[in-house]
Amino acid sequence: MKQSDIDLLRTHPIRPQSLLIGGKWRDASDGGRRDVISPIDGALLTTLAEGTQADVDAAVSAARAAFETGRWSRMAPAGRKAVLLKWAGLIEENALELAVLGVRDNGTEIGMALKAEPGSAAATLRFYAEAIDKVPGEIAPTGDDVLALVHRDPIGVVGAIVPWNFPLMIAAWKLGPALAAGNSVVLKPAETASLSLLRMAELGLEAGLPEGVLNVVTGAGPVVGQAMGLHTDIDVLAFTGSGATGRRLMEYSARSNMKRCYLELGGKSPNIVFADAPDLEVAAQVCANGIFRNSGQVCIAGSRLIVAESIREDFLARVVEIAGALKVGDPLDLQNDVGAVHSEAQLQGNLAMVEAARAAGGTVMGGGARIHEKSGGFYMSPAVIDGLGPEADIHRKEVFGPVLAAVSFKDEAEALALANATDFGLAGAVWTSDLSTAHRMTRAIKAGLLHVNTYGGSGVNVPMAGMKQSGNGVDKSLHALDKYVDLKTVWIKL
Repeated sequence: MKQSDIDLLRTHPIRPQSLLIGGKWRDASDGGRRDVISPIDGALLTTLAEGTQADVDAAVSAARAAFETGRWSRMAPAGRKAVLLKWAGLIEENALELAVLGVRDNGTEIGMALKAEPGSAAATLRFYAEAIDKVPGEIAPTGDDVLALVHRDPIGVVGAIVPWNFPLMIAAWKLGPALAAGNSVVLKPAETASLSLLRMAELGLEAGLPEGVLNVVTGAGPVVGQAMGLHTDIDVLAFTGSGATGRRLMEYSARSNMKRCYLELGGKSPNIVFADAPDLEVAAQVCANGIFRNSGQVCIAGSRLIVAESIREDFLARVVEIAGALKVGDPLDLQNDVGAVHSEAQLQGNLAMVEAARAAGGTVMGGGARIHEKSGGFYMSPAVIDGLGPEADIHRKEVFGPVLAAVSFKDEAEALALANATDFGLAGAVWTSDLSTAHRMTRAIKAGLLHVNTYGGSGVNVPMAGMKQSGNGVDKSLHALDKYVDLKTVWIKL
């Protein structure tokens, strides 16, 4: 990756974007459009079609028609596999274009974006493509006079609603297993980060996805998202985003056809550092990266530092030093470590949380201010906050910004209590040289993804699952396929 290649792509004009319905690109039914503002400099990038209830209806109808014809749902597994593999290859061929387009839209630093967006999306599609012909049904043990078959049938039409922080990666977590299983999909990108997903959908058509199998409707959550939640012909709804929206989608399910809702709702994840961590310098570096990369806009971000009292002062000082040395700025400049906050609204919310912590008696040990305001973009210096107990909002509420809340513990029991003192249960980490401590802590912490002596990242072949109010269901791994199939028993008397 060269800076010159990035600079060429950053200036490419972006045409006004359309909806993908039934294999055709079209304007919104009422002609409505939405501005796309870049967090890099606050400039207008292009416009999106502002989808309506009628557009959702058309997309669901196209998806249902595609499913019922069987041109994808009953295609031989080898056929679906070939299309998904070709799609993954096209994503890799166009990786830098996709990454730069996404960064212009959502502000993630380019180094992280290239790996976490097209790189991850291609790997995910390839994983599920390869799984298609390797996950069989069952023949259950019975008496000699009966044959019992268990089929794994595609469920029908899947609605997928994805967030703005990693649109390609998270969309692939839904699209990969849903399409591999033979379903049709209606996808709603975040209204503030749709560009890279629309381009990825173009590549899907080029790869050979039949018309109507993948539909993309952009627009406002309270319109498009609500219409999907209430639609009686969507069979499964997969969502990643806020708890408030997740609750509404569950309500919409109950009010409509009781569609299955699989929700990933974020977290307030603990990063627990014992005094016997193998390398405290490495731990400090990784803890800082675990919260400050992508300006803290990561669902599994280690936003709570829980550190042993005996090393608290020195460890916190080192984390603050590392945070202060991070270069925050233009996310398309390879010299910068951290990019932009996604939007003006998100930035103001982050700053308000820092000020609320300060007003409650917390100590802002570094950062927590708006920077580079003259650029027109949305940037914030990484903040470390100490001095507040676990009951404070800064320890309990998801900020989704570059804000680390620190607290100390005296023994393992207190560390565990602090780790679980949250309504969330998405991720966490334990730093220790003691294998028994690591096992006890990881078994007792209520979270779906636990790290030991590292933080962040995991393979597509292991599940991403939330506990408590971090959601339900599973993204990634073969387990995710179960969300998008119906089990059907056939009992045959011989």
